[in-house]
Amino acid sequence: MSATFARILLIGLLLTSSAQAMGTGDSFAIAPGYGDLGYSLPEVGSYRLPPLGHAADGEVLDTDGATYQLHDLFGEQYVLLAFIYSTCSDVNGCPLTSHVFYKIKSEMKRDPELANRLKLISLSFDPEVDTPQVMELYGNNFRYAGNVGEWQFVTTPSEEALKPILTAYNQDVQRQVTTDGRYSAGYSHLLRVFLIDPEKSIRNIYSVAFLHHELIINDVKTLFKQAAPGGQPAMSDSLPMDQIAMLSTPGDDKRGYETAEYQTNSRALALRRGRAADLLELVNNPPLGLPAVPMPDDNLPTREKIELGRKLFYDRRLSLNDTFSCAMCHVPEQGFTSNELAMAVGIEGRSVRRNSPTIYNTAYAKLLFHDGREDNLEQQVWGPLLARNEMANPSIGYVLNKIRRIKDYQGLFESAFQGKGVSMETVGMALASYQRALISGNSPFDRWYFADDADAVSETAKRGFKLFTGKAGCVACHSIGDKSALFSDNLLHNTGVGYRESMGIYPEKERVIIAPGVEMEIDRSIIESVGEKPATDLGLYEVTQNPFDRWKYKTPILRNIALTAPYMHNGSLSTLRDVVEFYDQGGVPNELQDPRVRPLGLTEPEKQALVEFMRTLTGSNVDTIVADAFAAPVGDIKKGDPVWVHGTEVEVR
Repeated sequence: MSATFARILLIGLLLTSSAQAMGTGDSFAIAPGYGDLGYSLPEVGSYRLPPLGHAADGEVLDTDGATYQLHDLFGEQYVLLAFIYSTCSDVNGCPLTSHVFYKIKSEMKRDPELANRLKLISLSFDPEVDTPQVMELYGNNFRYAGNVGEWQFVTTPSEEALKPILTAYNQDVQRQVTTDGRYSAGYSHLLRVFLIDPEKSIRNIYSVAFLHHELIINDVKTLFKQAAPGGQPAMSDSLPMDQIAMLSTPGDDKRGYETAEYQTNSRALALRRGRAADLLELVNNPPLGLPAVPMPDDNLPTREKIELGRKLFYDRRLSLNDTFSCAMCHVPEQGFTSNELAMAVGIEGRSVRRNSPTIYNTAYAKLLFHDGREDNLEQQVWGPLLARNEMANPSIGYVLNKIRRIKDYQGLFESAFQGKGVSMETVGMALASYQRALISGNSPFDRWYFADDADAVSETAKRGFKLFTGKAGCVACHSIGDKSALFSDNLLHNTGVGYRESMGIYPEKERVIIAPGVEMEIDRSIIESVGEKPATDLGLYEVTQNPFDRWKYKTPILRNIALTAPYMHNGSLSTLRDVVEFYDQGGVPNELQDPRVRPLGLTEPEKQALVEFMRTLTGSNVDTIVADAFAAPVGDIKKGDPVWVHGTEVEVR
């Protein structure tokens, strides 16, 4: 018996012994996929699976040695694609994948819809060992699950044919080496299984901690339901961008981060793709729920201005040392704010006193910055460009001269501004034009409230809206019109957040996030012993010097609020639930507190309803805007650019 064949037979024993290890007290950490799921799944069709990118194609061989394109094997079915190698002996690796696939195939035998619409494909990492004949032997271990439904075992003609497939699916494989420096038969790799729809879009990626047949079947049936007549539209790359609303999420949601089995499911580099959008159309024809965009007569929008402003917005060379762009505080996929930071961090890690505000719908803002010190986007852009703790440029002239020396910008200003070159005015106008184009509406709320679509939001959200405009009194500051809603009165108010910080009113213990999913209660004294005391922040008072303006901050526009955590001017409230709790308690009372902020006496269901309502304010076109941002050029230093080094300019070689 060959060593390879012996390993193949071992797979069946591994699957059996690993299943028997469940509940035996064995110290080995067995993957969840071998046992009960351990928690209740959401109702089929009650959630959405976003497209995570395009499923790559490539040349493969079936067990008869016939050549196919991978997409031909996919056909018009839903596909589960796993990468395996037959010699794998890690019970939580390839054997786990095959065990879960076996359980799914058994379910397909009982469920005709699964059998007709789902296909399982196991593709080998190791074409040198896993020939078509070996893959046939490996597949024979699972034939007793029945022949209903397809489970194909395929390989590639060569390592050269395999490599582009692995690269496209972000599969990093390392060949194991023996002590004498020779390659062994094994590989080291991260386990990932890809759920792919008939349009060849990846809809989910399962790692060890989430590879369970019940979870996968629930996801597959959810896709079935969404694709059915009358169901939610299937989301794929072939759909218009304004029907896809899931790019505005972290590249890795870090689910299960606190567990030993955590595997990153990052898609920031591998599966996220940019797509330029017609932002000028958004400005000229705002989505449902938004009024006409106010435009200054001396800076009417054009495509050239918007494209130039976009280029400047993502260009790190506009900072003192070529490392920091506007987008590094206003991160597109994080709601054009920064979800990881309560308060912004600028160049060289310099702390900023306030949270990065979102710039979605900033075109409608009559006051800018948390303290309302600017009222004009064209002027506002110079604040962060010159702030020492943001982009740190020493002067306006320094910025202008630097842009003039960057070859990328030659002729662009003249083209966008009818012959005018780089100046304080044109730089401000270009950046303002891009920011003014980030218009987002047509949210589920808009479709329900302004377009009379009764099914656009849930009954819970409708109750939340009634509270928002009634008992909770939110609408007093977050206003709603008859034909449009900005959810802001464009004024400044004292809710008590700034007062609390200025007075040093803190709990004895504070919840600190150590890592995603891991929190600890830390004594205040410990935090103060290692942390810098927060800088004094008196809000509008710093602008007007009027004592009655202490701790007043601008009312934010609530659109896309579910994307823009953390909240308040200092990022002190981490979640929408925290915000509701803060206002339910009446904020932080002080002698200058806005009288509209008062204890609300909300019940638990009412708090949940308010949060559910605010989640309906996410625009349907956020991913149009984010994908456009991904398509923007990043201003990396290259040969010929002016570069700051020890006070001199040098050329990159």
